[in-house]
Amino acid sequence: MIATAARDDAEVYDLRGLKCPLPVMKTRKRLSTMDAGSALWVETTDPLAVIDIPHFCHEDGHALEASERVEAGHRFLIRKKA
Repeated sequence: MIATAARDDAEVYDLRGLKCPLPVMKTRKRLSTMDAGSALWVETTDPLAVIDIPHFCHEDGHALEASERVEAGHRFLIRKKA
């Protein structure tokens, strides 16, 4: 389970309304500007994000700490690789 502090301290990146491949492309770009070990919540309505975001994290070495279904789509908690 993820510590509440990690969830609360993470920045939220709203990518709702964007379609594949934009959520992954924008997430990659945003993470590139963040410090190693930083956490980022990514919110998306793209149904393919449940496949694309975990795959992106695995390929790029980031930790996918949470994947949650929300009313309008999904949200993912990603920790940037060290």
